[in-house]
Amino acid sequence: MNPWIVMAPVVVLVTVGALVLTHRHRRAGVAVLVGVDVLALLGALAVLVVTLTGSPAAAGSVQAAVPAAEAAATGGIGGPALIAAAIAVAGSSLGAAFAVAYTGSAALAAMSERPEIFGRAMVVVGLAEGIAIYGLIIAVVLIGQA
Repeated sequence: MNPWIVMAPVVVLVTVGALVLTHRHRRAGVAVLVGVDVLALLGALAVLVVTLTGSPAAAGSVQAAVPAAEAAATGGIGGPALIAAAIAVAGSSLGAAFAVAYTGSAALAAMSERPEIFGRAMVVVGLAEGIAIYGLIIAVVLIGQA
């Protein structure tokens, strides 16, 4: 069974619990939710540190699948290239999000005054969305070289 389907009721229960907590106890409820968020963030950072500081030998079966000479020559299984690909996708997605936010709101404002410029306004918004696609293409190229 898909783990996301199993987690859906848990997410709904946690959301309802958070809403009830903040509705009944405003300040204390918000403080509890902030504390839980901070603990979740610290846990995620701990997992990140353990993941980044782990050696390829800790991987076990992956170490057996990759020849030792190749792993030593590349520094793992293309780790720097994969990190670069992630940065390319994240950066281009954030840039596209800001670009679409500004161009989309400006396009809607312009279309409210002159509805006949719909086509030109959507072209500008589409060009802004293209930024994310460029980042994805760069990520595919980097992963292909890893």
